[in-house]
Amino acid sequence: MCLAVPGRVVRWLNRDATFAQAEVEFEGVRRVCHMACVPDAEEGEYVIVHAGVAINRLNEDEARQTLEDFARLGELDASLREASAEETT
Repeated sequence: MCLAVPGRVVRWLNRDATFAQAEVEFEGVRRVCHMACVPDAEEGEYVIVHAGVAINRLNEDEARQTLEDFARLGELDASLREASAEETT
């Protein structure tokens, strides 16, 4: 399964059409991402990043909703693991 994660563009490092790069923040963690697919993204905007490549822009509401959904999935996974552990004891 592949996963693409929303991140906020912090600053552009290179706006070259082929080698565009920007620093993107994911919940406090910053990474340099390839930005050639989203050359019109502005600092402060959100992009979807897969394998270090920003593949699409999205608005802040969509980004927040996606991050909230990820958090809920993590909570569900933890609950399922706890229930499974209880069944085996």
